[in-house]
Amino acid sequence: MLDKRAARFPDRTLVVFDQGPSWTYGEARDLARGTASALQALGVARGDRVLILLPDDPVIVRLHLAISYIGAIYVPINTALRGGLLEHIISSAKAKLLIVHNEFVERLQHIDAPDLQSVVVVGGENRTPNLTDVKWLDDSCIEPVDTAFEAPEPALEPWDIQAIFYTSGTTGPSKGVLCPHVHTWYMAVAGIPFLRESDRYMSPSAYFHIAGAYVPWAVIYHGASMAIVGVFKSREFWTQIKRTGTTATIVIGAMADFLLKAPASPEDADNGLRVINQQPLAFDAPAFAQRFGVELYTQFDMTEVGPAIASEVFGPESRFDKGYCGRVREGFEVRLLDEFDREVPVGEVGELSMRCRLPWFIAPGYFDMPEATAKAWRNGWFHTGDAFRRDEAGSYFFVDRLKDAIRRRGENISSMEVEQELLAYPSVNAVAAYATPSEHGEDEVMVAIEPVAGASIELTALVDFLVSRMAHFMVPRYFRILDTLPRSATDKIQKPALREQGVTKDTWDRIAAGIDVRRDSVVRKTDADSPAK
Repeated sequence: MLDKRAARFPDRTLVVFDQGPSWTYGEARDLARGTASALQALGVARGDRVLILLPDDPVIVRLHLAISYIGAIYVPINTALRGGLLEHIISSAKAKLLIVHNEFVERLQHIDAPDLQSVVVVGGENRTPNLTDVKWLDDSCIEPVDTAFEAPEPALEPWDIQAIFYTSGTTGPSKGVLCPHVHTWYMAVAGIPFLRESDRYMSPSAYFHIAGAYVPWAVIYHGASMAIVGVFKSREFWTQIKRTGTTATIVIGAMADFLLKAPASPEDADNGLRVINQQPLAFDAPAFAQRFGVELYTQFDMTEVGPAIASEVFGPESRFDKGYCGRVREGFEVRLLDEFDREVPVGEVGELSMRCRLPWFIAPGYFDMPEATAKAWRNGWFHTGDAFRRDEAGSYFFVDRLKDAIRRRGENISSMEVEQELLAYPSVNAVAAYATPSEHGEDEVMVAIEPVAGASIELTALVDFLVSRMAHFMVPRYFRILDTLPRSATDKIQKPALREQGVTKDTWDRIAAGIDVRRDSVVRKTDADSPAK
């Protein structure tokens, strides 16, 4: 697809890096093919999985394109991960090559990676003492070369796997979603259907998320351009929009709430934006569209299925019920099912389940996880784990999550993975992690802890322990310490009872205590703590 577009308009801008370089279609093609040749010289071949642990910069973009040229498999890692969560992805991906930025190398200490053979360090020389059996390389080996690129033979097929994206588990570990080339192509065609050739699209979603990684393909398909600015920061959002000349973008989860709650300005609508994809659609979406002078669009999608339900582009005069996602796209079949996989009547709530009449448009499963695949793709339908309702007009509305997952600021969080890290703390005997509503929409992470008999837990020390072991967005905000957690007759912790109680008077709020866990730092405003128990 890039070759065809580059041949048609080689001098048209394809990508602008905020406060960095820009590439034309022709330059991007040459960089990608040159990088593909360099990867082939390293021994990367069709079907090989390549782990990527890099920030959003020109290196990750050309590697993503190059890996696809070869027919290898792009496996990005969330740059916030560390400890056991990072090790799970590196070990379960069974990749021979990891390309990692220098700033993340120290996280590889204590990582067990039996399949790893080579590590390429970008941005400096660094290594860890534990990975003694791997070959450490500097980034000169992935610089574009002039050697003629050798296209894979036979030609790539639509069902060949293009990428594996690890998504949060629910009652189990994170799962690697197998994404065929045609699945990525569908995301490109349908993910941003309102895009015009004259548009520049900015995604504040990181490149390790599919919401960020499919953007180049969508932009290339439409002949448009894109801006890469890194992760979302509300205070910089509008400056980045103007500086990069962005005309279309996406805001996910609490992003819209942060933007809408910022102090109003007479210049709010003077931003150059034409349309915003808002997921989910905020309840005050008309006010958002009016204030910022934009049209809106929304859809329901997930890594496994892409945008199967979507709206039309609409303006501030439109009104929708809470949770509105749109209607089913052509080619998809959707049913709302009860716990026995029976379809529920119109207007009633059921689990959103779907299939597609076009092969490989839906991901075929999870990498090396046959049981999780069978559970999600059962009875011929993919089960999303989300509760929806449908009205008589055929519109679909998100109601709630059925699965035991937490979604905070656009990130899916496995309650099981949060619990595992807490259980590693010596004074914790049992724990339950669950969602509680956030004032910004979506969820906050809350945990109820049962201490070891006779032990005390200093919560600030516990937070420090967790910060060193998990992504910043996973660190709980709310903590309850209970003598015993509520359990069923079979000794299963009763999370529904804890969720129903919500934030109680005996709950310790990390934010109220002055501890703000950010992406790259922990900001402490006070030394407040709850009494040790």
